[in-house]
Amino acid sequence: MDLSALESLQRSADFKYEQLDNGTLHIELLYHASMVDLSVLNKEVVHPFRTCESAEAFRNILSSVLSSSEVEDEQGLLKELLLGKAVIRFAGTFYTFNASKSINNSPNEAATETTLQGSQHAFSEDADTNLLMLRKRYPYKELTAEHLSLGRISQTSCYFVYDTNRADETHIRHFRAKLSSVDADMIQAAGQIDALISGTRFRWFPTLLTSERPDRAAHNLALGKVVLIIDGTPFALIGPAVFFDFVSAMDDLYLPALVTKFLVMLRYIGIFLTIMLPALYVAIVSYNPEIFRLQFTISIAGSRAAVPFPSYIEVFIMMFLIEALIEASLRLPRYIGSTATTVGGLILGQAAQQAGLVSSIMVIVTSVVAISNFLIPINTMSFALRLAKYPLILLAAFFGIAGLITGVFGIGIYCTNLRSFGQPYLKLFLNEQDVSGYKEGGSG
Repeated sequence: MDLSALESLQRSADFKYEQLDNGTLHIELLYHASMVDLSVLNKEVVHPFRTCESAEAFRNILSSVLSSSEVEDEQGLLKELLLGKAVIRFAGTFYTFNASKSINNSPNEAATETTLQGSQHAFSEDADTNLLMLRKRYPYKELTAEHLSLGRISQTSCYFVYDTNRADETHIRHFRAKLSSVDADMIQAAGQIDALISGTRFRWFPTLLTSERPDRAAHNLALGKVVLIIDGTPFALIGPAVFFDFVSAMDDLYLPALVTKFLVMLRYIGIFLTIMLPALYVAIVSYNPEIFRLQFTISIAGSRAAVPFPSYIEVFIMMFLIEALIEASLRLPRYIGSTATTVGGLILGQAAQQAGLVSSIMVIVTSVVAISNFLIPINTMSFALRLAKYPLILLAAFFGIAGLITGVFGIGIYCTNLRSFGQPYLKLFLNEQDVSGYKEGGSG
């Protein structure tokens, strides 16, 4: 095998080809300077080579100290170089040595799943560091990590982690088969893998739990679930996942049982308000005002006296504004995002009400819907619930309360038909294991 196979790499400015000679031995080094830690390369390869006096001594260094492996074909050589490894050519044989740099290998601080009493650490963007954090929290001999690469171009490093004693073998085989069927050029995020293995083009509710917390991942391993760690993203995928998992937070493990039940009930009330309140407003105002007491009905009618639009147009105007504000808060820089969206929301809401575009009751409804949506601890479920209210608004606009009930029934049927690794999506709890000293039912 000659170096002509590396012609495409040699056009890159960061590709290095060096020849070293210590008077007795001769080696050649090939590596990408942008991907290799030069201090490690000098310490582990260059300096020992300068003191070697025989070929046998240097081969011992390669095999025992560096744990290098031989590469016999051109494609294997290219792959190793593109993964950030250094290649040593000695006596006509190519050896690979792992001296790649680590990017952002320190734990992050939890940003999307914060807790009051639990750990504040989150996964980093380095898969090896994340696996280390998981093993620190789960020091059990049956914990198994399988390495795989996803993406034809990206070759993203992933670890498929599970407890062989607790995980269902059917789940393991199912997840492994799904991962092996992933067909994409670039894999860069956990959500992308979730979309590729879901088996359907039009997804609505998530069927795999996306989490940035090592303690949540470790807790789910103890419950017999499997975890996928992806290099380049601080989020891991956890499955199987039922609806209850997306409504639970890690604080549910650390707080008293009565407090936990109250918080879980609060989240379910938030889900109800997020999905149904706008459609309920449209149905009552347009079709069924007799549901409420006369005084309240007259109050609503008085607040809408100056509004020139039907109730469903009013609702869509305010829903558009609140969705735009939420997206703006996500995309704007952090130091101006909260201020801009808070001021924008106050000004827009007040101006729209004073201009007669919406009623004061509608401003209250919009605020309640926005606040309730943020009670959901897992963002992927929060996004799905944000979408769920729009078909209900349309049905309520055409058919009133009857349309709203039909829409809720349809969403219930959709969720009932969903499966995560064969588990019913609306199953209350995934299993009956007693973990961490209490019966499961407080955490995902």
